[in-house]
Amino acid sequence: MIRRKEFDKDLEELRSLLQQMGEHVTDALEGAILALQTLDTARAQEIVKADLRLNAMEDRIMEIGSRLIITQQPVAKDLRRIIVAFKISSDLERMGDLALDVAKVTMRVQGQQLIKPLVDIPRMAEVVTGMITEAIQSYLDENTDLAYKMAQDDDQVDHLYSGMINELYAFMVEKPESLNQAMLLTLVGRYIERIADHATNIGESVVYLVTGKRPDLNQ
Repeated sequence: MIRRKEFDKDLEELRSLLQQMGEHVTDALEGAILALQTLDTARAQEIVKADLRLNAMEDRIMEIGSRLIITQQPVAKDLRRIIVAFKISSDLERMGDLALDVAKVTMRVQGQQLIKPLVDIPRMAEVVTGMITEAIQSYLDENTDLAYKMAQDDDQVDHLYSGMINELYAFMVEKPESLNQAMLLTLVGRYIERIADHATNIGESVVYLVTGKRPDLNQ
């Protein structure tokens, strides 16, 4: 009974850490988009500095999970809980890196004006931040319906990304002097689209946790 209580306490810490990681990534992405919209390099630099905290949380998850596997030898769903925590933390860490990449674009265009008002990029980011929140909530609640919703949201992000790319390519043809910044903005769209992919991965991990089978939500 004591071992089970200790095990459950450690699992709860894993859940709490993953929730904190999700909140960190959401804050980082929102901050990075705001920094880009306002060309606020100081804000962008703060986002870069804060990434160390995300890495520390991932390390803590690996430490707890590894210790549980060694000392408790979990099986079935208990083992899946730990494996899924590893996978979700890895996805969240990568999402944090991509949010950093968005912030770094702001630093690269320092001293410039935006070639056009940002429309699709903030829309994409709004959808994606919602995906991150719902992905983590689906994990906390073990809600497969919410997990499967990730695929629908991902399609919406892909649609916005495609429209943004077409618009920026047309803009580059019309105004070749905008080429460098336009290419950077296409990268921002790509970074956000990749974050959406990782949120979908979290949805797949949740389905695996609940059912023991790993689906492909992109099918």
